[in-house]
Amino acid sequence: MHQFSRPQVADAPAIYELTAACDTDVLGQPDLTLDDIAGELAEPGFDLGSDAWLWHGPDGRLDGWAWARAQGDSEIVEADVVVRPGVTGLAERLWPLVLERAGVLARDRGHAAAVVDVGVYRADRAKQELVQGYGFAAATSFHRLRVDFEGPVQAPEPPPGVTLHSGHDEEILREAHRVHQEGFAAHFGHAYVDYDHWYEVRQGRTTTDWDQLTVARVDGRPAAMVLGNDQFLSDEGCGYVATLAVLPEFRGRGLGRLLLRTAVAADHARGRKGTILHVDANNTTPALGLYESEGMRPVLVVDIWRNTITSDA
Repeated sequence: MHQFSRPQVADAPAIYELTAACDTDVLGQPDLTLDDIAGELAEPGFDLGSDAWLWHGPDGRLDGWAWARAQGDSEIVEADVVVRPGVTGLAERLWPLVLERAGVLARDRGHAAAVVDVGVYRADRAKQELVQGYGFAAATSFHRLRVDFEGPVQAPEPPPGVTLHSGHDEEILREAHRVHQEGFAAHFGHAYVDYDHWYEVRQGRTTTDWDQLTVARVDGRPAAMVLGNDQFLSDEGCGYVATLAVLPEFRGRGLGRLLLRTAVAADHARGRKGTILHVDANNTTPALGLYESEGMRPVLVVDIWRNTITSDA
């Protein structure tokens, strides 16, 4: 018989199989790895007993996976409903659960409403229509960009007064956290998290490599940071720039370009095929133009659809 259940960490392979089937139906190939799913299930603050659901069909096959995840103490809740291609009527059962939970998560954090964000591939027209039916509207778009290495990649030299600091001692980690939080404060969907949570989330992911963290200081003051990881190594053979941030007072000095080139050169030195990153097309800084000017090309677009749900819904 059909049945709901709550996910466990041990359900990661089944969730991956379902997600891969959905991605392949839309994109022609999976867009996540098993490690990605395992990392999501183990993320600090994500309560598997309250924030997520599984739905198994009569043959025991996992056909549905849904979740709502609060972003720090903000009103923002990221959510999604994943239903196996060809299974009908299930999304309509799961979305009300997700939206109700989003309202509770917002209320528990002292907010009158939840701002719910869901990412939908630009190519997935059916899901776009579905979320519109629940009141979501397109809010912004994230572009996945990629550059492939076709020859030597030279690491840049910092300009006078700028020094680069890599590694994972606590001083560098705390500087990176502060630059990330302050540098992204005005960006779409950003919710402040304290250092302990920021570190714990990344430390818990098998793809994290703190050796890929670099902080740029200007006259000794932390000004910018870049953090790469191995998220796209197993499936794409590429490095990944997960975060690149510059403090507002230091923008316009070329620090973003310096750190991007530093990360790309490091990926090349590690034997990667290329470097991947994501950028908000409506970023408060002209990041998209910067990345394209460095030879990066768009390979995928994910639209973020947003809805506001009162917390007593």
